[in-house]
Amino acid sequence: MKRILPVSLIIIILMFTTSMCGDHTGISPAESKVHNLSDPLAIQEATILYNNLFSLSGKAVLVGHQDALAYGIGWAGDTFRTDINDVCGDFPAIFGWDLGHIGEVNNIDGVPFDRMRQWAVEAYKRGGINTYSWHSGNFASGGNAWDISSCVSKILPGGEQHDSFLSKLDLVAEFFAGLKNENGDLIPVIFRPWHEMNGGWFWWGSKSCTPDEYKELYRFTVHYLRDVKKLHNIIYAYSPDVFSSEEEYVTWYPGDGYVDVLGVDDYRYMKSKQDRPQTIAMLEIMDKLARERSKLFAMTETGLENIPDPEWFTGVVLPALAANASTVRTSWILFWRNGRTDHFFAPYPGHASAADFIKFRNDSLTWFLSDIRGKQEKEANH
Repeated sequence: MKRILPVSLIIIILMFTTSMCGDHTGISPAESKVHNLSDPLAIQEATILYNNLFSLSGKAVLVGHQDALAYGIGWAGDTFRTDINDVCGDFPAIFGWDLGHIGEVNNIDGVPFDRMRQWAVEAYKRGGINTYSWHSGNFASGGNAWDISSCVSKILPGGEQHDSFLSKLDLVAEFFAGLKNENGDLIPVIFRPWHEMNGGWFWWGSKSCTPDEYKELYRFTVHYLRDVKKLHNIIYAYSPDVFSSEEEYVTWYPGDGYVDVLGVDDYRYMKSKQDRPQTIAMLEIMDKLARERSKLFAMTETGLENIPDPEWFTGVVLPALAANASTVRTSWILFWRNGRTDHFFAPYPGHASAADFIKFRNDSLTWFLSDIRGKQEKEANH
């Protein structure tokens, strides 16, 4: 049965004592070394989560869904419901959220921030992992994230919109600082700011700033949250759009001291069997880079809009993840949101891909929330 290590203080002991009390995790003593986050003051729960994901590398790919708990096709705002669970009887292991419109009542996709906080805490309590993107509006023009007029140079230190940027970062910090469990302890989260920077559609992208400006933006964001606001529950992810070489991937890379997870957002190549080799090649490159840097890597966003191929999950996605020893080391894959009947990326009851998704869920490589909870219970009773 598929299982994962628990996000609990018990596991850090088990990780150090694998060689002494038997192989509880399926990893060798050499693989069970502690991997440090870029934040030297990271809370223990964040370090445990990070190392738990390392322990799964090569054995399981966690499956995620954006806004999974907030809404689905034909419903919204239930206590703890997802379209994925309605289809296959299991919840995603990774819960994606977005901080766009932070400071307002609802986020960019209409999700109330108060409810988002509650869902995130509950997901973590059940063993899930929360990851956040940020489709921030353009600080210089007042437009949205897709307004590519010049902005980055104006919000960096010394720029005329720097104070405005700090005000929004303060709100982001306040949100992350409010993610606490019933004991008042911070929960760990994954934050991937300024994603798809090598594309030209965002104001922080390739058509609107230089790689050096982007690096400074990313570094300043991490510095402000980590060193100024003293937030130590954040795992940071770097996630370009699709790329063709190692050199292209690292063009915008801000440095190992600011990144914990190497990601990619792939909506171009994960569409068909014909394009799958490009996805595999990207995962291989990320595996190489991640090994060199002692980082995790993940498919931080992907999906086939409206899923016209009824066997897409087992015919395209699964073969890409299971292609070789590099691709199976992918930590997680996040499918985009189920916004409406003409814009969805995960199946819902009655959709033609539902039966195939059940097969996808039942494969030994793909892990969902019950797999996490099952391992938690097993280790807690050991």
